[in-house]
Amino acid sequence: MLDKLLGRERLKQRIAELEQERDDAVARMEAEEERRGEAARKRQEAEKRVNELETRVTELEDRLERAEATEEAAPSLRGRETLRPKRRDEVLARLESVETSPEGALSAFVASDDDVPDAVASSLDGRVSLVRRAAPTLVYADDAGIVSCALAPALDPDQFCEWGDSFRVEEAWFQPTGRFAFGLARSDTFAVGVYEGDERTSIETVRTDVMDEHDKGGFSQARYERLREEQIDAHLDDCRAALEDLPADLDRVVLVGERDVVKRLGEYADHTAGSDATGKPQRALDQAFDDFWTAQLRLI
Repeated sequence: MLDKLLGRERLKQRIAELEQERDDAVARMEAEEERRGEAARKRQEAEKRVNELETRVTELEDRLERAEATEEAAPSLRGRETLRPKRRDEVLARLESVETSPEGALSAFVASDDDVPDAVASSLDGRVSLVRRAAPTLVYADDAGIVSCALAPALDPDQFCEWGDSFRVEEAWFQPTGRFAFGLARSDTFAVGVYEGDERTSIETVRTDVMDEHDKGGFSQARYERLREEQIDAHLDDCRAALEDLPADLDRVVLVGERDVVKRLGEYADHTAGSDATGKPQRALDQAFDDFWTAQLRLI
């Protein structure tokens, strides 16, 4: 009886062991199937991403080909030249010497790339995009196609577009004329001169020590920036005082320099522009003056 009992006990134990092995085997099989399913899903996602990337690459290659084709087909300038004062005056004299039949010479000022007069567009036909790129600019063209150029002046005139028997060229757009003030303003340097034409008759300069990154020392960033701004504010107060002391009978005041600084002093100027002239005030002013009256010529 005991043997029979012991034998059944061993069988039950063995059955339990086999069932456990079975359950483990089923679990491993299910895990493997799940792993394979996850691998298949990841593979499908990877294949989908590869397809998306291949499609994107194809689209970008098509865009590149179209851009290159457009660039090749787009008109290009026949030439370009920076006209310093002496060369500028030679070019202006040539333009002024051109004579045509009535309504044979087109002169226009294009203020912006989205405001090209119809006469300019029709006269230049497929080359009008070159004018848009050059704006703001003066445009000169004749009905025979001999002259076709864009010339950027120092002082922009009011917008106009007209045909005549000669080109409209006014010295005041390109050359220093009359009695006027010209100033250079930077965060630490200021100079303003009064001019009769291109001859300076007086000059006022301001030089202020303003902290730069090398002067930061042990200051915190906030304190450094506050101190530097206070120094710039004091410098600009001195600049304003110099501008307020200018003669009242000037034809115009032109102010160039760092754009942020010029903007803060803009109420004192009739015309403003950027300039990267640096150095001691008087030398920087001379450089800025020469740069300002330099014209850009584009042959269309």
